Amino acid sequence: MNVWVTVKSLGKRKPALAKQATELPETTGTLRQLISNMVTLQVQALEDKKSQVEWLAYLMPEEIESQGATGKVGFGAVNNEGTLELQQAIETAVLAHEDGLYKVFVNEEEVHQLDGPLTLREGDELVFIRFTMLAGRLW
Repeated sequence: MNVWVTVKSLGKRKPALAKQATELPETTGTLRQLISNMVTLQVQALEDKKSQVEWLAYLMPEEIESQGATGKVGFGAVNNEGTLELQQAIETAVLAHEDGLYKVFVNEEEVHQLDGPLTLREGDELVFIRFTMLAGRLW
């Protein structure tokens, strides 16, 4: 099923990232499964990005403009050479939700319970809001 995913970090001056269409398995029936599926997709995307090596990297003016609209212009290189443990990443994401470091909304309704029933339909809008820790600056 296709859903729309938006990620927003409170405390950032730049707007939320654009909505992104994401393919989720039909078995996503709880918040824990949703988090697990999203982490799996992100880890897979990072691994795919690592495997795409460009020998000569350059940006066209259109790419600079489109990346500038999201707030960051770069070549998309991944400098971390380490391997990711998928299960550990999923456990960390679930723990972060339990600790209140981010909230999940489905069609503007917050989802609290990790193992409670979650009904997702084609075209639903998911929003992940990451809370920013305040440290080191007055404003």
